[in-house]
Amino acid sequence: MHSDTHSASDSRLPGFRTLTPPQRLAEIARLAGLGGGEQALLGQPGGLPLATADGMIENVVGTFQLPLGVAGYFQLNGRDVLVPMAVEEPSVVAAASFMAKLVRACGGFQTSSSTPLMRAQIQLLGVTDPHGARLAILKDRQAIIDIANSRDKLLNDLGGGCRDIEVHVFPDTRRGAMVVTHLIVDVRDAMGANTVNTMAEAVAGHIEEITGGKVRLRILSNLADLRLARARVKVSAEVLATNAYSGEEVIDGIVDAYEFAAVDPYRAATHNKGIMNGIDPVIVATGNDWRAVEAGAHAYACRHGRYTSLTHWEIAADGDLVGTLEIPMPVGLVGGATKTHPAARAALKILGVQSAQELAEVAVAVGLAQNMAALRALATEGIQRGHMALHARNIALAAGAEPHEMEWLVQQMVARHDVRVDYARSLLAERRG
Repeated sequence: MHSDTHSASDSRLPGFRTLTPPQRLAEIARLAGLGGGEQALLGQPGGLPLATADGMIENVVGTFQLPLGVAGYFQLNGRDVLVPMAVEEPSVVAAASFMAKLVRACGGFQTSSSTPLMRAQIQLLGVTDPHGARLAILKDRQAIIDIANSRDKLLNDLGGGCRDIEVHVFPDTRRGAMVVTHLIVDVRDAMGANTVNTMAEAVAGHIEEITGGKVRLRILSNLADLRLARARVKVSAEVLATNAYSGEEVIDGIVDAYEFAAVDPYRAATHNKGIMNGIDPVIVATGNDWRAVEAGAHAYACRHGRYTSLTHWEIAADGDLVGTLEIPMPVGLVGGATKTHPAARAALKILGVQSAQELAEVAVAVGLAQNMAALRALATEGIQRGHMALHARNIALAAGAEPHEMEWLVQQMVARHDVRVDYARSLLAERRG
């Protein structure tokens, strides 16, 4: 995260939970410098006009809303960030904020990212000398790069463009030998799909000419393993202590839980889902492609031949807990819904990020926080207790609770460890006499 960008001067949100939604929005608008129009847009039902929606996808009949929350207390490389999150699952925003608060006391999140490089793939069939074809393509590397770059002058002016090529050989597939050329493209602040697909189309004819083969697919790869974002935390035992557990016990529990995910794919799937609980809501709120981010993350989790944890949790020499996350993060600030969806634009303003790399680093920090929250809960009172209290609000709504009955009904269900719609209805009927 670069220090010269506009951002929230203070991401701490004390007492935020006790405010009404309009009061919360007013506070975020003040902290993030939102204008009256942006504030009104987020405050009204449906931040996406139907006419805009109709231009975004086909067969539009309406719009579909998710709750938009803001996670507080996040600090990345010494800079405060307010994090908008669009998600339907209870406890996600609260957990992210609480972990950010704990981490903040220990210096916050340290983040970094690589150059925003994406891959385009050009599939070549119909050659009997695939290794010879590979070297013919590599010999023409500069010509191929030049053709690719001729298609996007603006990207070149912004300092991006096709940087290199790779050529992969699959000598004996059931459809014969395949030679697959990768264009390695710096897409700057775009997610990059349209850019790299256009470049792949542009070079296809040249690759056919020099190899005598037939090009089939010309398409990006969602395994963006050259476009990585990273986050690291170092948290002391005293910060992690609870009323019932010492900090050392919590750290041991977290590392034991992580080790389980590292060795067992059944555990790793749920463990990594918890990471994406933090990342996806940021991707959705900013109008980015969360399916692409999910696909890349889970493919990356298998890069060593078996599915495993995306995070690492370790104990430093001084006894502190160290957590790290490094994953592909193909996100953009330009193009797609990030520019057309008014609520996505407002979310980006709340974040105050100036580059796609900064957005990627925020998303990874939130993913690491979310994973830490889940492991801490599993290592202490179990995941259900905290989650159930928040889930009880959904159940109370489903049972038909009025706003003035909510808190009472939630407390009743949680106290009796019975969070079910039929039980909630019977409690309401009893209370209403």
